[in-house]
Amino acid sequence: MRSILLSGLLVLNGFFNATAHAQEKQEAPGADLIVHNARIFTGNPAQPEASALAVKSGRIYSVGSDAEVLALKNAGTRVIDSRGRRMIPGLIDAHTHVLNEGGYNYTLRWDGVPTLRRALAMLSEQAKRTPEGHWVKVIGGWSPYQFEENRFPTMDELRQAVPDHPLIVQYAYNRAFLNQQAMDAFGVGTDKFPKIPGTEFEKDERGRYTGVIHGYTFLFIALETMVPQLTFDETVSSLIQTIHSVNRFGVTSIVDAGTGFRGYPKALPTVNALARDNRLNIRMPFVDIQFGEGSVVDAQLTAITKTAPVSPGHNLHPQLAHGHVYRGAGELLSADVHDHENFDRPAVIIPPEKMRELVERDVAKLVQRRIPFREHISYDENITPFLDALEKLNDKMPLDGLRWSIEHAETISPANIARVKALGGGIALDTKMALHGDGFIKTHGRDKALRTPRLRQLVDSGLPLAMTTDAFRAASFNPWVGISWMVSGKSVAGTEVLAKDNRLSRAEALRLFTRGAAWFMNAEAELGMIAPGHLADFVLLDRDYFSIEEAQIKSIASVLTIMDGRVVYGAQDYHSLSPSLPEVLPTWSPIKHFGGYPQAQ
Repeated sequence: MRSILLSGLLVLNGFFNATAHAQEKQEAPGADLIVHNARIFTGNPAQPEASALAVKSGRIYSVGSDAEVLALKNAGTRVIDSRGRRMIPGLIDAHTHVLNEGGYNYTLRWDGVPTLRRALAMLSEQAKRTPEGHWVKVIGGWSPYQFEENRFPTMDELRQAVPDHPLIVQYAYNRAFLNQQAMDAFGVGTDKFPKIPGTEFEKDERGRYTGVIHGYTFLFIALETMVPQLTFDETVSSLIQTIHSVNRFGVTSIVDAGTGFRGYPKALPTVNALARDNRLNIRMPFVDIQFGEGSVVDAQLTAITKTAPVSPGHNLHPQLAHGHVYRGAGELLSADVHDHENFDRPAVIIPPEKMRELVERDVAKLVQRRIPFREHISYDENITPFLDALEKLNDKMPLDGLRWSIEHAETISPANIARVKALGGGIALDTKMALHGDGFIKTHGRDKALRTPRLRQLVDSGLPLAMTTDAFRAASFNPWVGISWMVSGKSVAGTEVLAKDNRLSRAEALRLFTRGAAWFMNAEAELGMIAPGHLADFVLLDRDYFSIEEAQIKSIASVLTIMDGRVVYGAQDYHSLSPSLPEVLPTWSPIKHFGGYPQAQ
């Protein structure tokens, strides 16, 4: 017996020694990654500046001087010299529509193209390589005011550029330009064309359709379902390229703001294809829109309880923190109260009783189940009745810390800012005025534009606040275009669209895409700053945001984007560190030939 016990103790001792050795090996001291010789804007008030940081297991664990941080190096540490470049926290776009861009690889993007002449040349080039049976498409992200010519293309110019394929050029959710082949395919003038309120067809002096169509959001969403769709492999390729395009500008996290056509769980196979191969190079929590019989909210509840059960806060990514987390319902809770954001037309004012019905009938179901929600409301006239009803609901059924927000809120008043704060809500603004502010002036007047949105009052209010792109159709996915507008007050045309006392400092503007935006991910304790304990998301810029001329801000891009402690994008000196991307599908894709943001090639 004594011999058996002794043998057992020796075996146990060997087991514990082996386990301790394995743990000691796993927890070896030293950094996985060190980045030094940088000018770091940390976003951390307690340590606003530094020159180096160290990363371990996907988190920042030391921020300080080069000497302090380099002392943490071991034989396995990757060391990156920033060469004196500016470093900032990874950008967070708290309202965009990545999953809505399943057709990204079929679309020619005019984002950032400086002249209409070049834009038309790109159309002509793409038409020559597009195979028979496919369309030539430009879908959102651009503005006529960005062009040197400061105008829309004419239909004659578009027909000449694309003579042999159906063509659609879509400007935001405001208007579309169709050649004859596209009008025939859509059935313009017949019962085949979607009958959606607010649609207007331009006609010439003889009463013939010109090919220019004006409308609202739902019209253009419907048209997108009527064009050729991508295969599954092409859709996966599109998602890879979409994420690569936003990584290029230093975006490391987004909140996907919902789509009724490629939403949960329809988009899961595409997302899972990237997650499985560790190619989901961005944190992508999402809110969801569902269309079906009955209300949008009822369809949402069916989707998350019966179709594919999921609860708020559930991360569907097996490894990445905040990788693909269900964050609730929105941004559309009811089609009946959607007030759009077509600045070429007067504001869409919703009957107050419809807003009350939305809250009493649908929002109440979400509050009862502790499901966070977001609601798209652009105009203050519609925010007021929404808050009236929400305050009454809160009296009976307390929100009590449940996260909710108004999305866009372009013309929100000071009184309603205070009411949102009192109810514990947030506001996710957007950068559309940077691209479409000139159109807003024509419709609503310059005085109103200068106060749209009330940036200074919103920032000073202290409520949870983010600036977002609302890409890829309503505006460009490049956040630096919006940051430039917040700082300079100028649109892409150079027009003053924000009053001087309504602009932000560079640090304040950046915060709305970092620390401020982290609240909308439920991640403010670990994202939005470069600080010990925070997730290792940060960016080296190609120029110093804090010292360059205002006119250069909109042209900033990343040279090194780090997400989760790994390189997801590299350019210039860091090109060799960038992960290789699979071949763009299909081979004729405009993204393959022009990239997602042609100016930033």
